[in-house]
Amino acid sequence: MNKAETYQYLTGRGISYEVTEHPAVYNIEEMDALELPHPEWGAKNLFVRDDKKRNYYLITVMEHKRVDLKEFRKQHGLRNLSFASADDLLDILGLTPGSVTPLGVLNDTQCRVHFYFDAAFANGKIGVHPNENTATVWMETDDLVRIIREHGNEVDFVEVG
Repeated sequence: MNKAETYQYLTGRGISYEVTEHPAVYNIEEMDALELPHPEWGAKNLFVRDDKKRNYYLITVMEHKRVDLKEFRKQHGLRNLSFASADDLLDILGLTPGSVTPLGVLNDTQCRVHFYFDAAFANGKIGVHPNENTATVWMETDDLVRIIREHGNEVDFVEVG
């Protein structure tokens, strides 16, 4: 699902959202340099895998939080974690580095990715890429969680940092 298809998907489900188009960004520092309308809703996304390459996880946190993967693994009873490769990112989520987003989970045809969501976003709003890093979609967190669960992926809210 590309950016246009993502917008169509959200609109087709009656989800209210706002879009901010911007130059391509590849990290939080580049996002911070933009004058976005809702910086307090910004998200950072980590696509990781376990050491056996059997389980994949997307961890989405408030953009300035640091995620200690060793501590995260211990807290959630997971195997050792490391960042997934660009090939895994493309194969599983249909995304390229710099475009990682929870909306990419909608491309996970086998529902392999377990989604961990920072509890700080609960009952609020979030800004995420629409499967391309040239825009940010601002939407209700509850709507995002609902469409990911409806797609068939597991979602857990967790305390991070």
